[in-house]
Amino acid sequence: MSDNQGSNNNQQGTQELTVFVQNLLHQMQNRFQEMSDTIIKRIDEMGTRIDDLEKNIGELMQQAGISEDQMKEETKALNNEPKE
Repeated sequence: MSDNQGSNNNQQGTQELTVFVQNLLHQMQNRFQEMSDTIIKRIDEMGTRIDDLEKNIGELMQQAGISEDQMKEETKALNNEPKE
């Protein structure tokens, strides 16, 4: 094998490795973006559920005739009770 052939083989191997690494990085970037999008979507869904829950609790309190101030006072009283 001549030095010229060995040099060509090394260049070809380097090019193949470069293409492989670039493809791998591209795949990783795409996967990371997909995961990021999924996480953001789930966080948004949780925020919506929390908003709905707060609204429902407010409606229930209103139906029961409990004001927010009364609820805060009762919560404060419960938190200050000694533990058994």
